[in-house]
Amino acid sequence: MNTAKNIIFISPNFPTNYWRFCRELKNNGMNVLGIGDQPYDELTWEQKDSLNEYYKVDTLESYDQVYRAAAFFAFKYGRIDYIESNNEYWLEQDARLRTDFNINTGFKIEDLPRIKYKSKMKEYYSRVGIPVARYHMVDDIEGCRNFIDKVGYPVVAKPDNGVGASHTFKIKNEEELRAFFEDKWPQTEYIMEEFINAEINSYDAIIDSQGNPIFEAGNVTPTSIMDVVNNADNSLFYIVKDLAPDTKKFGRATVKSFGVRSRFVHFEFFRLLSDHPGIGKKGELMALEVNMRPSGGLTPDMINYARSTDVYKIWADMIAFDKTEMVPGEHYYCGFAGLRFNKNYKYSISDINKMYKDNIRLYDIVDAALAPAMGDYVYLAAFKTEEQLNCFYSDVTAEAEKAPAQEGSQSQKTENEHAAAPEQNTAPEQNTAPAQDSAAVKETVKASEA
Repeated sequence: MNTAKNIIFISPNFPTNYWRFCRELKNNGMNVLGIGDQPYDELTWEQKDSLNEYYKVDTLESYDQVYRAAAFFAFKYGRIDYIESNNEYWLEQDARLRTDFNINTGFKIEDLPRIKYKSKMKEYYSRVGIPVARYHMVDDIEGCRNFIDKVGYPVVAKPDNGVGASHTFKIKNEEELRAFFEDKWPQTEYIMEEFINAEINSYDAIIDSQGNPIFEAGNVTPTSIMDVVNNADNSLFYIVKDLAPDTKKFGRATVKSFGVRSRFVHFEFFRLLSDHPGIGKKGELMALEVNMRPSGGLTPDMINYARSTDVYKIWADMIAFDKTEMVPGEHYYCGFAGLRFNKNYKYSISDINKMYKDNIRLYDIVDAALAPAMGDYVYLAAFKTEEQLNCFYSDVTAEAEKAPAQEGSQSQKTENEHAAAPEQNTAPEQNTAPAQDSAAVKETVKASEA
């Protein structure tokens, strides 16, 4: 009798690094059952090999199709123990599937308000004494004017249930307030908050079934993601060498208040850059938002470089065994530099590669869907000191003086240089699982497409 735990992983192929979660689950003896909308033959070898079976649907946006795929796996393998995507976009669908299949190892439909709606999060922060920004649920322009009379300009308006900085407005005056009401999505509920002069500090942790962290890290984002998106600016953030005590304290308190179990989480806090009446003094933390999944994009790989570890395995160990024996190694700062094709940088890609050849861990072109927040191409680089990290940021973002038109712009040179970019220095590989299940995967695809 097969007693292996069964986990359905939604969209194992995107983000493109997420097959690593699946591989470690499979290495831990679990049946890893993928549901996605990419044809099987288009999956990479690593993605195929990380799964026991793969069920192809026409679109993951169709709950009926995803439900039928999950039902097929439940019929074939028996009770499903976990359904996960580790992806903000699919968290609501994950919760609905857990509710319908009575899976108790993750959030269900009734849990969604406190983990998806920014207005609802504030109550749970306040319960453990973490300060929150004043806010107003957008109704009409007069209601917003009354709120602004209390807190002053600027204010920030964004979807109450939104991802990242998508459709976020920084409103500085009456004219911009009127423009916001013209441009906002008509069927979307918005929250308006007082503007906070701060940088983002995160708490990134893997939490066991008892609500205790088995791994902790964090990042600092000195540039506003809202400005990065709205102004097509460079995207910069870094994994800290060691987690600040107050970030750790607030992170653990937030885990308890929100009732987090068996999850990889990314909690965001503001660290005040100036005193803010009613909230705190410069340098203190306050609440921003919770994300009940790993920080997006390449952040798991950055954490690996910063901690000399493998968070894909640690997460999979938590799912399979509710603990891990993996001990992080030497700590570093790991910086993310997301750059733009259309900027005229002082140093070419070749220059940066030579200057930081001992520090660069990865270079890559960013998927177009992620480029607005992450940049068009990215470097990950590790450093022993914050001073070294800051020098790297200064060099990689330095812009050249305007050159005569006939010499061509650095942005043109930059795009041409990608073909000669360095080979990626990716995270250390673990032993990959054997490929004997490939035929079974293909049979499932055929059955699902019939």
